[in-house]
Amino acid sequence: MKSIKNVTLKTLAVLAGVIVFYACGSSEQKKEETTDSKTLVKEAEEVKAEDNSKGVGKFTHVDVSPTLDKQMADAGKKIYDVKCSACHRLTDEKLVGPGWKNVTKTRTAEWIMNFATNPDEMLDTDAIAQGLLEECLVRMPNQGLSDDDARHVYEFMRENDGVK
Repeated sequence: MKSIKNVTLKTLAVLAGVIVFYACGSSEQKKEETTDSKTLVKEAEEVKAEDNSKGVGKFTHVDVSPTLDKQMADAGKKIYDVKCSACHRLTDEKLVGPGWKNVTKTRTAEWIMNFATNPDEMLDTDAIAQGLLEECLVRMPNQGLSDDDARHVYEFMRENDGVK
């Protein structure tokens, strides 16, 4: 009788271990699936922003060469140093505002230039700008950029993103 009781207890212990192991494994798998789906949603939103959003303002079409305009980028760096660097880093680090790394890969030229020249209306009406405001908790001030300034800053952003 003792041997049957010991075998039953051992069997139950092994069975409990298998159930716990399986439950933990499936929990990890669910976490990975949730993380993967969140990543896919974020990537889809970035593609959607890149493909569709021009923001609110006068820029509806910006001609952008596949190669960098070095003179424009240099002029844009000077503007960045004076008007942008206090709040934005060239990495993905958030300071006051979001970092600029890969911004030209996730936002259209039109959106970036409209936001740079028209931040108040963009923050009031554009969903992407409003999401950035929720993330950063500080409204971007109007820096009084001219259309040319905005284009130069955009070209500097492209250079920062590795365009040659």
